[in-house]
Amino acid sequence: MPMLKDPSVKYRAFPQVNLPNRQWPSRTLTKAPRWLSTDLRDGNQSLPDPMSISEKKLYFAKLVEVGFKEIEVAFPSASQVDFDFTRFAVETAPDDVSIQVLSPCRPELIKRTVESLRGAKRATVHIYLATSDCFRNVVFGLTKEESKALAVKCTELVRSLTKDDPTQQGTIWDFEFSPETFSDTNSDYAIEVCEAVKNAWEPTEDHKIIFNLPATVEMATPNIYADQVEYFATNISEREKICISLHPHNDRGCSVAAAELAQLAGADRVEGCLFGNGERTGNVDLVTLALNLYTQGVTPKLDFSDINSVIDVVEKCNKIPVHARAPYGGSLVVCAFSGSHQDAIKKGFSAHEKKLLEAKEQKKSHVHWEMPYLPLDPADIGRTYEAIIRVNSQSGKGGSAWVILRNLELDLPRGLQVAYSKVVQERAEVKGQELTNEELCDLFIKEYFIDYQGDDKVEGQTYKLIDYSISTPSKGTKQINAEIQIKDEIVKIEGKGNGQLSAFNDALSKYLNINLNVKHYHEHSLGVESSAKAATYIEVTLSNNKTRWGVGVHEDVSQASFLSLISILNGLHRNGDI
Repeated sequence: MPMLKDPSVKYRAFPQVNLPNRQWPSRTLTKAPRWLSTDLRDGNQSLPDPMSISEKKLYFAKLVEVGFKEIEVAFPSASQVDFDFTRFAVETAPDDVSIQVLSPCRPELIKRTVESLRGAKRATVHIYLATSDCFRNVVFGLTKEESKALAVKCTELVRSLTKDDPTQQGTIWDFEFSPETFSDTNSDYAIEVCEAVKNAWEPTEDHKIIFNLPATVEMATPNIYADQVEYFATNISEREKICISLHPHNDRGCSVAAAELAQLAGADRVEGCLFGNGERTGNVDLVTLALNLYTQGVTPKLDFSDINSVIDVVEKCNKIPVHARAPYGGSLVVCAFSGSHQDAIKKGFSAHEKKLLEAKEQKKSHVHWEMPYLPLDPADIGRTYEAIIRVNSQSGKGGSAWVILRNLELDLPRGLQVAYSKVVQERAEVKGQELTNEELCDLFIKEYFIDYQGDDKVEGQTYKLIDYSISTPSKGTKQINAEIQIKDEIVKIEGKGNGQLSAFNDALSKYLNINLNVKHYHEHSLGVESSAKAATYIEVTLSNNKTRWGVGVHEDVSQASFLSLISILNGLHRNGDI
């Protein structure tokens, strides 16, 4: 059946929340929430192939390493595997990590759930009951009063089995109640049920009750979810005894925005999964939420310094790859293929390095990160700068120049960047895919015949510099006597000029009967040591108005400039211009 021309005959717009004095739009996130990872429960139950015990152990260890203090590990009444893993988590969790488990509001399952936590240092029993009209009427066949009574009954059961049980006093017990499908529940009824649950549990300011407000199915735009949360937060009694938790799903693709706005609306805690795994379109992505805070200068209290190791565990255990464009973690998110992007990033890094040097001279403790197209310094999450710019046929001069700078320490002048980018584009079009950093460096060395290692093994050279000597026959005049190799023949050449380079150019021009008019000359050192090499870049024009760049690298800057001219001769010969 085709899509409807008028979808309003089948679907209804979600109603607005009556909240005329909403406060959340003017607030700013200034601190991290309490984080709850539900990768091992909600995430696991959504997998085509659920995790094995060994995979859950690996995942659990990584969550602890990252810094999660609350981890929902299982649905212990669902299977023996979940029960056994809960026991493992209870017995091995650090003292400051709370083990959370989930159960529906069914007494026999609650008893089994609590039993799995026996002996825990810190534990949270999480029970849920769907409260929306749709679920009450269609799924459970319960009235509003019957649903509320069931929630109270199950809360009292959890209390009797945990904090009121003398044999369980060695555990710090927390209790979480979810009015499941909260985002599709009448807000006043959700509050009514939670008030009854709160009265049954009797929380204190030191031991708050957790009310989790799930967008079990994302029903509306994020601002409406934020309104629902603010309405709940401002109308529930004894707010100081309550931790409001969020559990957004991503059915509309807005879970991250919904979670951020709902925190502004008063929520204290967020439940989700690493990289957003979960039922249907997934739970909210905790990596994105945490690093969004980080890039706003707020400590997220989760450590993704080695994000690649986190990705490895997630992909191994979920058997689902992290999308290449996933925020922060995707393999391509810190890469630029576009020429304009690459040029901007290259200039951004140059400006940032200049600021770092200035800050060091002025003894400043830090420099703020301001980088085109990169809201986060890739180094902060263990990514290398080499991965930032990748070159294909769509790339411009900045991309290949960045790779050459980072790998060969050659800071190419703009004209050479343009010339080399054309060489790169031709090679990329022939290859039909991106060029690796190694390929780009190899292509540059071969294109400009650079004896980069000093081993005289550069391929394709027709001309080579063998030896030379410089003298000053008169004031202001330099004379060069040099030996060059042309194919297999060694010849002697002689020239004069007002400097060493002009003298060498004169010698080449007279012997080869060619006019090399130096148009641009650039040089810089490679490294900071006294023995560092020099790099020179020369552009010449010929009598036919053609131009050619040459590159020379040597410990002696004069010889580097001579090698630049030799590089030009080799390029002209290869292209049939001499």
